[in-house]
Amino acid sequence: MKEYMKPVLLTSDELAEGVYLASGDGSGCYTTTAYIHQTPQTGRGDYRIQVNAVHNADHTKEAQQLNISFNQPVTYVSGGRGCTSGDGTSSLCVSLGYHQNPNDNIGFGDLVVKSDPGLAISSVSVTD
Repeated sequence: MKEYMKPVLLTSDELAEGVYLASGDGSGCYTTTAYIHQTPQTGRGDYRIQVNAVHNADHTKEAQQLNISFNQPVTYVSGGRGCTSGDGTSSLCVSLGYHQNPNDNIGFGDLVVKSDPGLAISSVSVTD
């Protein structure tokens, strides 16, 4: 069971009503972790990232969205069905296409990005 978190209030003139209210952490029905499993070495200038997610739900889905943020800008190289937004920024959205039954796992180890030395993952989530 997830712990209740008080809703967060965010005001923005860019949204239709100017106010967006969200309850909880926004991670949806996936518990997600990620780590960099290969750093740039001898002539290879990219980072390879492992994303693990558990689908904690009672529904089945055929597609997911990976949202991953870093401490500095990255260039998307490959992985998943493609980058849907954020290439060249510190936050990427990547389309995934896993068939997910309730309580299935995702082991996605082929996200490849380029960035300056010192890259670190700030946050990660998977939604469907």
